[in-house]
Order: sequence, then C-alpha cells, then structure tokens
Amino acid sequence: MNHTESTDVIVIGGGPAGSATALYLSMKGHRVLLLEQAHFPRDKVCGEFISPAADDLLDELGLLESIEALSPQRLLGVSIAAYGEDELNIDYPDLSGQKMASLSLPRITLDALMLDAVEQKGVKVLQGHKVTDLILQNDQVVGVEGRDDRKNPFSFKAKVVVDAGGRNCISLRRLGLRQENVAQGKIALAAHWSGAEFSQPYCFMHISRPGYTGMAPVGPGQMNVVLVVDQHLIHGKNADEFYRQSVLKNPLRRKMLANATMTEKVRLVESLAYSVKPPSCGGLLLVGDATGFMDPFTGEGIFLSLKSAQLAAGVIDRAFAEDNFSFAGLSQYENLRQKEFSKKFVLSKILQGMIYRPILARWMIRVLRENITLAQKLVGVIGDYVPAAKVVSLTYLVQFLSAACRRLLGK
Repeated sequence: MNHTESTDVIVIGGGPAGSATALYLSMKGHRVLLLEQAHFPRDKVCGEFISPAADDLLDELGLLESIEALSPQRLLGVSIAAYGEDELNIDYPDLSGQKMASLSLPRITLDALMLDAVEQKGVKVLQGHKVTDLILQNDQVVGVEGRDDRKNPFSFKAKVVVDAGGRNCISLRRLGLRQENVAQGKIALAAHWSGAEFSQPYCFMHISRPGYTGMAPVGPGQMNVVLVVDQHLIHGKNADEFYRQSVLKNPLRRKMLANATMTEKVRLVESLAYSVKPPSCGGLLLVGDATGFMDPFTGEGIFLSLKSAQLAAGVIDRAFAEDNFSFAGLSQYENLRQKEFSKKFVLSKILQGMIYRPILARWMIRVLRENITLAQKLVGVIGDYVPAAKVVSLTYLVQFLSAACRRLLGK
C-alpha cells in the first residue's frame, strides 16, 4: 500500500479496542488499514483482569480459544476490604446456571495475541506509524497523516477513521474533545510482583490511605498490583519508593507480598478519570479509552474496548450499506454507546463518593457482608454481565437501605 492509496477504514491504534475493531470490520468484508505507533510486543499499565462478559466477545472474534491455550489465570470474583475491615470475598454470581470467572493475563501477552490475529485475518498492519493529524474535508474526516519511525511522512485516505489511540489520541487533541475531571486528579502506579501468596484467585480491592489497590493474580505467584492515589501526593517523590511504601503500608497487602519482589520499575498513568465530547464531524468514530475513562475501581477497560469496537463496527457496516459516512450517518454509535455504558459511569461516581470516606466504605462492606445477594449483584455489574441498571436503581437502593436498617435494629 503506497502513501496515496485509499482503503475502506483506517483504525488508529493496535490495542484491544483497535484490534477488535479491525477484526470485526474484516469479518464483515471491509478493507482495513491499522496504524500503530509502537512496535509490538509492548506493555501498558492496566489492571490485567478481563470481565467475565468479555468471554463472549473474545469468542465472537475467534480469540478465546487462543487465549485459553495459554492457560491464563481465572479469577472467581472480587475480594474487597476497607480501612481495617476483614476481606469480603464475593464470587461472581452464576449466569443461567453457568459459573462465571474473569480472565487475567498480562497486557503484553493479550495485545500481541490480538494484533497477530488481526494480521492473520489479512488486515494491513503498519507498526511504527504515528498519526499526527486528521485530514478533514467539508466537516468530515477523510484520512490521516503522520510519520513512521524513520521520520518518513505518510498520508492515507478512507471512508471512515476509527481512533483507538487511547487517552492521548490524535482526535482528542486535534478536535479538543477531552474534558479532564479536575476534582478527581488521580494517578495510577503499577508493577508486577513475583512470589505473591494468595489462597484463592480473586481480584483483590484494598481501600486504605493514601488510596486503593487493585491486585490481580496473573499466574502462579505472579501479581499485578495497581495503586491509585491523588496525583498531588506523588509530586516531588521517587515513584518506586512511594509506591512500595504505600502498597506495603496496608497489612493485608503486606501479608500477601511479604515474600514477593517487584520484577520491574513502577509505571505511571496520570489523569485517570476523564470524559470525552463526541466528535461533531463525519467520518470519525472513537473506541476504547478514546471515548473516556471511568475509575478502575468499578471495572476494567478491556470489556469497554471490545464492546465499543463491536458497536462501532456495526454502525460502520450499516454506513457502508447506506453509503452515508456523515455525522448523521454515524450518530447511532454514540446513542448505542451511551445506552451500554452510561449507568456504569453513574455507578463509578457513586462508589467514588463512598470509598474515600472511611465511615461510608466500612458501612457499605458490612452491609454487603450480611447480604450476599446484594453483594453478588454488585459484583455481577462490575463483571459487566449484570446490567448496571440492576444496581443503579431505586429498587436496589431500597433493598440496600432496608438491609442497613435491619443491621442497625439487630444491634
């Protein structure tokens, strides 16, 4: 493919969102060009556990069998503790009689596997190609420009551009779409540990000052530990020292990691939570983290990436059938995305309001400990296979408050 050639769809970014989009579109018969600025394999800061609901999407993409062949860790549910409380292990609730579990494997492995599958499908993949600008004509994106890692310029045209370039993607910068959540100002610090000790495989969520951790076993004795704190707390400090001291300050984490060692330097992601305005031009869709990012306490981003890719591919396929790539022709995507994710974002905000308030966090866990049905419903939502509306509802609120009142009266 030369620098002036056109294709049906250009996908920017080879992470899960971009690879899934390319796979879905290729399966529908469209010509796809995927541009990735890095060279794989490459790593990325991530919780590294994948919601149970993602299994069906990975299977649909023809990826689940290849992932299972790697013998990945399966997690039974979520184990949560807050401010000195004992851990509460909450198993994922069954779905139609089927046991549910989440996948957990390193991103460096998952991303390389997915991008390899994209190439095997015949999609043209150009690594080391950084997109630096969008080509706009008559209020519609019609292509991209950039430079490869040898500084050679390139330019490609397409009917649709899908930006899966993440939090710092070209569309957010070029069109001014990103909106920072100044009130939260969180930063994530992550590292893998070897020699971790845990009796059962859960995603461990430990809340204690100065923040909280999400800890996912990714193999025998292997643990991915992500610490989330207020961004200002790390200013002027050594990231590795701050991370280690903060992680081991918590007695539960200290017990699990007593004989463990960090296998790498700490990696950071700033400005965790942000929202994104939908593009107001035609020929452009955003998927994955390019659409915004919810605090990881309420779930992980892989499912969001895969689901947004599925939704985008369906809308793009329809746009080709109708030969309409205008803003109006692609507007259904935003409606579908909001319907799918809006209540999950609401739940994220609600829980954020509770976990940083010790009294509320302890109270919440005590109520859930004594009401397993309510606890499992919440974990099912975090696992993305129970609709968020089941928890973000007046019915769930009444049930939760009733359980809290019974607990108080029981004393």
